[in-house]
Amino acid sequence: NCTGLTNVVIPDGVTEIGDCAFKDCTGLTSVVIPDGVTEIGKRAFYHCTGLTSVVIPDGVKVIGNWAFEWCTGLTSVVIPDSVTEIGKSAFCVCTGLTSVTIPDSVTKIGESAFKSCTGLTSVVIPASVTEIGVEAFSGCTGLTSVVIPASVTEIGWSAFKSCRGLTSVVIPASVTEIGDHAFEYCTGLTSVVIPDGVTKIGYCAFRDCTGLTSVVIPASVTEFGDGAFEYCTDNIVISDETKLENVFDRNYSDDLSGC
Repeated sequence: NCTGLTNVVIPDGVTEIGDCAFKDCTGLTSVVIPDGVTEIGKRAFYHCTGLTSVVIPDGVKVIGNWAFEWCTGLTSVVIPDSVTEIGKSAFCVCTGLTSVTIPDSVTKIGESAFKSCTGLTSVVIPASVTEIGVEAFSGCTGLTSVVIPASVTEIGWSAFKSCRGLTSVVIPASVTEIGDHAFEYCTGLTSVVIPDGVTKIGYCAFRDCTGLTSVVIPASVTEFGDGAFEYCTDNIVISDETKLENVFDRNYSDDLSGC
């Protein structure tokens, strides 16, 4: 709550920036983090709305939960190769963030990590990532394209929900489950190919994707959540129509209502 603080230099020798260290320092515009720091704690820079850029040095392994949440002035961030986990809501509501580089060292993108980063236009998820957390990119309305690497096996609940600018998405063959609400309200999405190997399309996974004109559903899919394609228009192409028709009859006979 040191709202008058405009800049800070953290000296060499500091290894950790503690929880809530600079929380609500709304006047802070710049910060130098020394190379010795290995952890940025929970809410360390939460709601530092004046912060425009930050360089996270090599050596930092953990970006804590909510570390930069509500840093609405932040336009760019460089995450070093030493980071293995981007914490829950780490950059949530960083509405000024236009680009982010996620290094190959990251294995998990935490829950709501980039939620409501409305200025974010593109993101490349590295091949090291195995888990895209719940609501990881939910509400990133400026996001137009995303490539999901072959290392990912599950697209989490609401992972890309309300990404209305998203026009294309590549789902790799490694994915076995598309989570509930995963692409709900992605109104700009025009087509999607669901690869062989996917066994479950979750509840409302593509609900209200009103721009969707075609989707190919493979024979591997055996389970549909209620409303999986509700309010989608035009064509749903089913690879093995007889098999999937039985699935609809057994689970939710109205999954395609409105399509």
